[in-house]
Amino acid sequence: MDPLDALTEIAYLLERERASRYKSKAFRAAADVVAGLSPEQLRAPGLGDRPGIGASSLTVIRQALDGRVPDYLADLRARTGAVRNSELRAMLRGDLHAHSDWSDGLTPIPAMVDAARGLGHEYLALTDHSPRLRVANGLSAERLEQQLEVVAGLSGDGFTLLSGIEVDILADGGLDQQDALLARLDIVVASVHSQLKMDAPAMTARMIAAVEHPHVDVLGHCTGRLVEGARGTRPPSRFDAAAVFAACARRGVAVEINSRPERQDPPDELIALALEAGCLFSIDSDAHAPGQLSLLDYGAARAEAAGVPADRIVTTWQLERLRTWTSRER
Repeated sequence: MDPLDALTEIAYLLERERASRYKSKAFRAAADVVAGLSPEQLRAPGLGDRPGIGASSLTVIRQALDGRVPDYLADLRARTGAVRNSELRAMLRGDLHAHSDWSDGLTPIPAMVDAARGLGHEYLALTDHSPRLRVANGLSAERLEQQLEVVAGLSGDGFTLLSGIEVDILADGGLDQQDALLARLDIVVASVHSQLKMDAPAMTARMIAAVEHPHVDVLGHCTGRLVEGARGTRPPSRFDAAAVFAACARRGVAVEINSRPERQDPPDELIALALEAGCLFSIDSDAHAPGQLSLLDYGAARAEAAGVPADRIVTTWQLERLRTWTSRER
């Protein structure tokens, strides 16, 4: 194998299985070093003394140079089995929820774009966090303005990087960014990240107010629950789901089917309720690293099992139709 390919694939698969971010970042750092070295330099003594090359990455490089699939990679491939392929997964054209290192993602924007292209996406929305989520390095208005300039230069050859944000829904239902900036974005995902234990009537009013905001396109991970993973578990927020989904249907806001296995949000019974209410859906990865973009496999499998029609899923739509939806009268 090519050592660069091996290191990059290892990082990708570690990201897909949501391993410690330090592991995947270490292999990406090693890949950056390898990308700048000649074959002679890779075979020369002292490679392991270079900054960015640790014991594990050095072993991977040596085994790849010997013409082998490195043991580390072979083990990852074996345990990171693919989800059952679904007809619906093949119909997905893009992803409306992803993060970069501008907020709490692990990699620069171009790495996310390259991974999306590699998966065959026609579009990806970059939706870094809004300012009040300080733990996630949320974007101030000034930083979001700067990011828009970067996003504008990363489309082409059949792929479009959409500008966007995952904006916090504040306690009173307001949104954590200036309306004038939200109006300039291609995609606005609105999510609750704080006061998740708010009483049900207040949470219901909070979510409906956000859904009725004229710039919101997607209601993100609506219950906020966690069912597995390194962060532990968290119960779902309590709210009148029928009322919230009725507002979504009325306003044309898509209910996100979040593909992260630790979320599985909404729960199956709420997907059924949103389907009955006439809602649109968006199957999104909520990726924080390139390898996590492939988590769409899980969301597609859940949506297919729930009987969600493909035409009700906005991420199966061609870009022109998607843009018509986001520019709808509110």
